[in-house]
Amino acid sequence: MFQIGFDEARRIVAEGRLDAAKAPQAQEFLDAVTQECVLDLGKLEYISSAGLGVLLRTHKRLMSSGGGLKLVNVNSHINDIFMYSGFDRLFEIEVAE
Repeated sequence: MFQIGFDEARRIVAEGRLDAAKAPQAQEFLDAVTQECVLDLGKLEYISSAGLGVLLRTHKRLMSSGGGLKLVNVNSHINDIFMYSGFDRLFEIEVAE
């Protein structure tokens, strides 16, 4: 299961498993984002290399217009993946408490 959408504060919330099967759904949603945004990953259980690619493409596109993605509520498992892949040097990341 994977869901992505806006919450009441207009933050993007991703929930479930962002894998190769769900990457197109995430990319389609994020392609509609045109300005810097916050992506809440507090309910994300898993992210594959395809999911990482979605985040990277979106971040690069938004950076070209002066924005970017800020990742918040990142659990320790997902944060480890970001660290091992070097994404911690590309994104502003706030780890969940």
